[in-house]
Amino acid sequence: MIPQASTPEALADGVIRAVFESDERFRSVLSRTIKEELGMTVLEFSKCASIPHSTMYKILGGRREPNVKTLRQIVKTIRKLEGTEKNFIAVIAARPVLDRITERQILIEGESVVVREYAASTIEDAIIAAVRAERDGASALVCAPIVSPTVEKILSIPVATINPTSSIVRAIELAARKRSS
Repeated sequence: MIPQASTPEALADGVIRAVFESDERFRSVLSRTIKEELGMTVLEFSKCASIPHSTMYKILGGRREPNVKTLRQIVKTIRKLEGTEKNFIAVIAARPVLDRITERQILIEGESVVVREYAASTIEDAIIAAVRAERDGASALVCAPIVSPTVEKILSIPVATINPTSSIVRAIELAARKRSS
């Protein structure tokens, strides 16, 4: 049995662990997390998570299993509500471009934004790096125009495209604004 969550990070971790235990345990832990730990109704949670409330009710009622994208959104929302969501912008580019980034933390509109680099030398490397960045908790992503249309289709975070006529810092600022909307 998983002990009751005592820290905000443990709430999302408890839901993740319950997924691997059993369907019943997952539903029980998710329901308790939403109703007791977060103090929300399923309808309120579904709105925050941008998941149709009918889907959430079906998942909690055992009439539907969540797909991976829905599960990620549930965990991301729990972390966001608890204030433990990771907050960085991933930049995917070739090493020479990444070497031009001198700041690892940039102040944008009064908010400190952490920049994390993901080096890629091929389109395939860039796609893999994008998926890895989202799994690592990136709140937005900056990448080259050759890969951005593909990446936008597979990620649930905002994607900004590096425009050769502007600086990479402007692309990071764009990503920061996109993730807030």
